[in-house]
Amino acid sequence: MSGQTYQLFCMGNPLLDMQVTNGEELLKKYGLKSNDAILAEEKHAPIYRELVENHKITYVAGGAAQNAARGAAYVLPPHSVVYTGCVGDDDLAEQLKAANKREGLDQVYLVKKGEKTGACAVIISGHDRSLVTTLGAAEKFEKEHLSSPEVAPLIEAAKVFYVEGYFLTHGIESALEVAKKASEAGKIFVLNLSAPFIPQFFAVQLQQIMPYCDVIIGNEAEAEAWASATGLPDKEDLAAVARAIATQPKSNASRPRTVVITHGPKATTVVTSADPENPKTFAVTPLKDEEIVDTNGAGDAFAGGFLGGLVLGKSIDECVEAGHKLGAMCVQQVGPQYKWPKVQIF
Repeated sequence: MSGQTYQLFCMGNPLLDMQVTNGEELLKKYGLKSNDAILAEEKHAPIYRELVENHKITYVAGGAAQNAARGAAYVLPPHSVVYTGCVGDDDLAEQLKAANKREGLDQVYLVKKGEKTGACAVIISGHDRSLVTTLGAAEKFEKEHLSSPEVAPLIEAAKVFYVEGYFLTHGIESALEVAKKASEAGKIFVLNLSAPFIPQFFAVQLQQIMPYCDVIIGNEAEAEAWASATGLPDKEDLAAVARAIATQPKSNASRPRTVVITHGPKATTVVTSADPENPKTFAVTPLKDEEIVDTNGAGDAFAGGFLGGLVLGKSIDECVEAGHKLGAMCVQQVGPQYKWPKVQIF
């Protein structure tokens, strides 16, 4: 859309989720943890065909930052949010575009001819979800796309930026480009830790981008992984971990860093570098078991609500509340989807 600009610019791996329920046997067969997110290895390769042949699959648009971007678009006025990532020129990409359109999210994909759009096997067991991702086109993203005439003006005009931790496995140069631009212009850059394997195995990339992060969002497992990777003594103490992350060196010192750690149905912990000794906790209104459909995308929904609040200039407290509302809405839907007709969040 020529001339159209957006308040929020998001970047990540666009994936189509292939979701199945009652996945206990699959978890055993492929040696998967019930509540985890991994990149597929050789031994996981057959899982996608097995899902197609032996299971009832629900196809839903996925990709962490894309889910969050759709969540933010849900709570914001039309044309507030744009998303980029790399897809193939295939049917999967068309399905993603259709899902984005429904939520009012615009995209500026880099399209790689002849490549397959990435996919994520989502194995639901009870209230857990195990994610097994094959990145496909997603990891073919090129930094040049950011300076293309289609994308450069969008980065220039945006006020808030969001990148998923998953993107750092292949796209650290692109992520750094956006993060530095945001930091230098005094804009807000938000990073999600995304999965325990990111702080665990991509600690170097995380350290590279950390100085430019104004807000870091993660869950208890990711916080624990960060604590382990950096040798923090008390991994279980979420406030202590959040404090350690909040007080890492920061390039734009005029804006304090805010660290937000969610904990499923338990309270969310927030620490800011402006007042690191006084963590805040925000209770989550618990849902009844029978109200929960699945937890796929719940953390992304939280991030989406939170980002919506940032764009609207709300306080951190209001951003967290919006995140809780959207997260609760998402777990009552199949996969990373939101309720229709629209529910007013702000």
